[in-house]
Amino acid sequence: MSFEQLQTGVVLRYAYLWARQAKAGETEGRKDRPVAVGVRLARKSGDLILFFPITSKEPEASRFAAEIPPIEKRRAGLDADMRLWLILDEYNTDIIGQSFYLEPAPPLGSFSKAFFLPLLRAFVARRKMTTEVNRFR
Repeated sequence: MSFEQLQTGVVLRYAYLWARQAKAGETEGRKDRPVAVGVRLARKSGDLILFFPITSKEPEASRFAAEIPPIEKRRAGLDADMRLWLILDEYNTDIIGQSFYLEPAPPLGSFSKAFFLPLLRAFVARRKMTTEVNRFR
């Protein structure tokens, strides 16, 4: 994978560290899971990237999450027969080129702009109510 491919809406596998695990003192994601690239911010020291997790476990009603429609699952290279959710009330941040967790594997696919951008706008509006897990400290 070229790091240039890591753009908004791209889905890849990443050792995502859940906020509850980080709060309990864990420092490593337990498994690679599909994540969506939320935002990529250019920085001199390396681009900062936000990852949103994708899960098959139905989130609690209080969570900010969206069920992924079948067509979007296919576009993203995910199992279209499974119920999957994109979690948007927590995210991991990492730095491209300095990450211990980004692997040189091709992306699984990507979400359409019509599906992903409204969710990203809602995330930005709720940003103060979300939890960041910084992976580059």
